[in-house]
Amino acid sequence: MGAYQSSPLFLLSEEDEVQQRHKAETVEEKCEKLSLLPLIFLIYFEVAGGPYGEESAVGAVGPLFAILGFTIFPFIWSIPEALVTAELATTFPGNGGFVIWANMAFGPFWGSMMGSWKLFSGVINLASYPVLFCDYLKLVFPIFSTGVPRYLAIFSSTMILSFLNYAGLTVVGYTAVALGLVSLCPFIIMTLFAIPKIDPRRWIDLGENGVEKDWTLFFNTLFWNLNFWDNASTIAGEVDHPQQTYPIALFLAGILTCLGYLIPLLAATGATPLNQAKWVDGYFGDLADIIAGRWLKYWIEMGAVLSIIGLYEAQLSSCSYQVLGMADIGALPKSFGERSKWFNTPWVGILLSTLIALAVSYMSFSDIVASVNFLYSLGMLLEFASFLWLRRKMPKAVRPYKIPFSMPGLAVMCIIPSGFLVYVLTVASTNVYLVSGLLTLLAVVWYFLMKLCKSKMWFEFKSSSGSHRTEDN
Repeated sequence: MGAYQSSPLFLLSEEDEVQQRHKAETVEEKCEKLSLLPLIFLIYFEVAGGPYGEESAVGAVGPLFAILGFTIFPFIWSIPEALVTAELATTFPGNGGFVIWANMAFGPFWGSMMGSWKLFSGVINLASYPVLFCDYLKLVFPIFSTGVPRYLAIFSSTMILSFLNYAGLTVVGYTAVALGLVSLCPFIIMTLFAIPKIDPRRWIDLGENGVEKDWTLFFNTLFWNLNFWDNASTIAGEVDHPQQTYPIALFLAGILTCLGYLIPLLAATGATPLNQAKWVDGYFGDLADIIAGRWLKYWIEMGAVLSIIGLYEAQLSSCSYQVLGMADIGALPKSFGERSKWFNTPWVGILLSTLIALAVSYMSFSDIVASVNFLYSLGMLLEFASFLWLRRKMPKAVRPYKIPFSMPGLAVMCIIPSGFLVYVLTVASTNVYLVSGLLTLLAVVWYFLMKLCKSKMWFEFKSSSGSHRTEDN
């Protein structure tokens, strides 16, 4: 059986190969690879980061549908996405993740489109976290509600959090472990206080009469809280033994995510009378006050801030290593893959992602979520198509983890969540269509601009030709 070399992913020229090998040796000397525990929490923060943000689902459709949504949706969406990620990330374990998969399946144009859609969705999503940070900060300091103080707070928090990411992926990973444990503790305590007060009849409440159900908000909330399972694939080249580590990390992160959403939701809805209009982002703090006391409210609000930090760090890591991976396969100029001499982190990717996030941070939180979901849906439709085509195109490729289904079963597994993706695309607002359409047009122009730069040799690019190694016959 031929061994697969995770870096580089594509055959390079002899000179590039020597440089890449030297760089890999330097990487080994400078930093250790990411191990299982920090990878679990990085995936957890890519997807969830705690139950913060799920309150809107109850406000949109009531407790019963919210509970059903967070119980059923992981099976029809999260699990298929995680399984696809596990197979492809272990088959092509290098930085770039889904960009590499689309490139291998359909060629450089679709690899570039995948990279653009996912990068735009990632950096727009990145912009939401400093906004959320200021939304919680203004509860304590009202001066940060509007105007110049708010924009200064967004700018300052963005720059400080980005610098932490610059310090290294291992630092970010173990920071995510600490932030995850601390931010989940108040919800464990709230659940323990809530158990004696739970009335199961409250769980089957369809919502208050006179409150119109907002299904678009409901599905957007579910999607935003349970997607991005594939984002951690962009750091596969930094993970210790990714072929063995990724499936375990995805499985454990999945359990942590589902329980982290469902248990606090059951506790809060079962222990308190329904006031549907109050179920908006940040309401868990008020519920903690009702269930246990004001001290727990402050703890949950502090936990929200810590969770936002973890979300930002995980998302920025994914975006920055995606940029590095795109440079590795020749979709971006070689200079975009530059690493820091001190920390070995992709400083160009970090800087680019941070600047774009700052540029869109003026958008409202709801518009940010809707735009992220739209662009991410386009990328996920291409990702499912790439997965199916690679199974057909490269049946002998070495797959350390392989989903145990035949092609018809895999098609069904991908079609069901794809139907939901199409729904997300059809219910978008006019503003979202406009923003997403312009960004997609920009992505097409960018591809042909990069193609022109290659032909004119205006910038240096790495070679993107080559193939994945397969089993020896």
